Amino acid sequence: MSEHTYAFKVGMTCSGCSGAVNRILSKAANVSSFDISLENQTVTVKSTLSQNEVLEIIKKSGKSVEPLTA
Repeated sequence: MSEHTYAFKVGMTCSGCSGAVNRILSKAANVSSFDISLENQTVTVKSTLSQNEVLEIIKKSGKSVEPLTA
């Protein structure tokens, strides 16, 4: 399966918020890398999963999340 890069807008207001997203993605299978920007409230994820699967993983952090269009 090929790897894709997805960008999401995630409602994060503090380092605790970004830490929660970090913990969720660190434990997720098939996520090769990710970048969290608290300042921009964005998360970029490289994964072999579908965009919707990654979105559902990030939702487990309890934060609001929506895909960003390229």
